[in-house]
Amino acid sequence: MGKFVIKKTPSGGFNFSLFASNMEKIAVSSQVYTTKAACKNGMVSVGKHAVKCIEENKIEDQTLKKVEGKTCPKFEIYFDKAGLYRYRLIASNGESIAMSEDGYKSKSGCINGIKSVSVNAPNAEIIDETQK
Repeated sequence: MGKFVIKKTPSGGFNFSLFASNMEKIAVSSQVYTTKAACKNGMVSVGKHAVKCIEENKIEDQTLKKVEGKTCPKFEIYFDKAGLYRYRLIASNGESIAMSEDGYKSKSGCINGIKSVSVNAPNAEIIDETQK
């Protein structure tokens, strides 16, 4: 089972990281939330949307010459500035809600990261590091 970890940002907001059962970080929040409740809602949204994207094959590969556009929610695979594969999860409203923290050398590794989010985010344990 995965784990979400909530942390406070230097600006006083909140963000999260998602860890797989082996404690490898597989995703981070794409935004800073102003309240802890909003951050928790973001985590729920990641789980819900990630599962839907996998079930409906909504992975938009932007690394291809001819991109087959998908409607939201969707995962997007893209190249970062270093030429590595990354993904981001786009919610129904078109906003990015989670992304890979690190780049992947292969597309298959990136896709495995996406699948890991869909497996680990729903029902993930929440660890609140803001209460320490």
